[in-house]
Amino acid sequence: MTTNKAPDPSSNESIVGVSRRGFLKLAGASGLASAAGALTVAAKGADTNATADGTPEQIHLTWGADPTSEVVVSWASQAASVHPRVTVTADHGHSETVHAVQRTYTDGLNGAVVFTYHARLGDLKPGTTYRYEVTADNSSRIGSPFAASFTTAPRGRKPFRFTSYGDLATPNTAWVLSSPQSRFAVEAVERFQPLFHLLNGDLCYANLNPTHQPDVWRDFGNNNQTSAANRPWMPCPGNHELEFYNGAQGLDSYLTRYTLPENGTRFPGRWYAFQVSSVLFISLDADDIVYQDAAAFVAGPAPLVPAQSTGNAPIQPGTSLYVRGYSNGEQTRWLEKTLRRAADDRGIDWIVVQMHQDALSSSKTGNGSDKALREEWLPLFERYGVDLVLCGHDHDYERSYPVCGCFRHLGTDVTTGERVDTLTPRPVRHAQLGANTFDMSRGTIHLILGGGGTSAPLDVYGVDAGTGNPQAKVFTKPNRPRPGATEGVFVRAPADAVEDAVWSAQRDTGTGYGIAVFDVDPGEHGGKSTITMNYYHAPGADRAPTGDYELFETVTLTKQRR
Repeated sequence: MTTNKAPDPSSNESIVGVSRRGFLKLAGASGLASAAGALTVAAKGADTNATADGTPEQIHLTWGADPTSEVVVSWASQAASVHPRVTVTADHGHSETVHAVQRTYTDGLNGAVVFTYHARLGDLKPGTTYRYEVTADNSSRIGSPFAASFTTAPRGRKPFRFTSYGDLATPNTAWVLSSPQSRFAVEAVERFQPLFHLLNGDLCYANLNPTHQPDVWRDFGNNNQTSAANRPWMPCPGNHELEFYNGAQGLDSYLTRYTLPENGTRFPGRWYAFQVSSVLFISLDADDIVYQDAAAFVAGPAPLVPAQSTGNAPIQPGTSLYVRGYSNGEQTRWLEKTLRRAADDRGIDWIVVQMHQDALSSSKTGNGSDKALREEWLPLFERYGVDLVLCGHDHDYERSYPVCGCFRHLGTDVTTGERVDTLTPRPVRHAQLGANTFDMSRGTIHLILGGGGTSAPLDVYGVDAGTGNPQAKVFTKPNRPRPGATEGVFVRAPADAVEDAVWSAQRDTGTGYGIAVFDVDPGEHGGKSTITMNYYHAPGADRAPTGDYELFETVTLTKQRR
């Protein structure tokens, strides 16, 4: 197994403790933030009289560059850890200690310093279970360190299971948009024992709790640890990962906590890809291209005033983090290059894309569909044979038919009533082989899986306009916050158009909460490969949290093995 590489001296990374390469760097302790008022954030300084607590918490795993041989163990602590490390033990009993890289950031609103640690475990064997322990010299649990186990991905075409949902939040109802259902959602992942889990954005909604952002992240991480310490949880950023004064795109909280596969661009951690068996997984940051604006937002009537220690200026009402176009096309160029390589790789049978916002959603209480995704990424999905697109954002479940190409000028402008071109995705009806079996060589299925743990309304879908299809809202142009009817309060513009959702195949009208479970069967040489999705929902969870998840539908995707 390999140890971490030396840190980039221009970054906020450091090796903590005396590692094999001799680095030594310790940072000061800091407490968590507290609110001094409704819109004024106060900082809480370090308690110099208390012993710095480096106890590992919020422990989670992610895949390294090659899931068959590399796993990253990440965690946080309330103060700087001394000699943070992971001891990993193989089946045959051999143990090795890997020293952690420290990453920190200072929250731009309350001035709290957040300490995170990342240990890259390399040279692992495929399809093998490893036990590991996480500790530090100043951990309160040094005599009985946290211990868990994980299993590496298999090598070659082997069957495996993964799960997915988005919009999880935390079970601590003191925070805005949190729900006790979040705890049951994490337990649901463990119930199905996947190799890994895809978390489709809007992780914890910290930016809706500006005076307590690090506190919310902490609750989120400690809740997820129940599952994420046992198997990689692979996230993508959503609009609620964007936070004022936390980096160029507001993503410092997210990027500091997660170590994700490299993408070779100027924007590490925002998007990435990895392969398990014959499936290529691509994770994207749709904030970079969507028209809609639904990130951190100051509603007013007063400014949001950061803690004095941050040196940051008050944020005026109506201000929003709108980062559309931040990569200047670099993400889309990377995506096309990655898809082109996959098309030439005969070891890849399936391509699954994960992103937060939706190209196909008929939710009326959520955001609906975004034309920018249809313009920029759906043509690439079609050209290079993407099979599944997994999203969150709208807090419900919806499945499309396989779609390929589009109908033109089927939308209606909500202001003028005139026909507009929403690039309505075209369902491929002849791709359906049976009741719920689809030939995926003919199109792409989009899934809305936004019912992780966030509060969700029951009445979430667009009305039937007499056509037999629900109506879907569509954003068709860049969106900015604009003044509302109440003086001093700002609201975002609604969607620009509506269309008949001719692409919508199934919707869950009973509850917004659920989890998708995917079983991949690579098949035999010369035969078919399949992915079977079972979607489980939690009836009644909209009214009271429940751990009772029931099967809602089963869908089988099939295609010729390459």
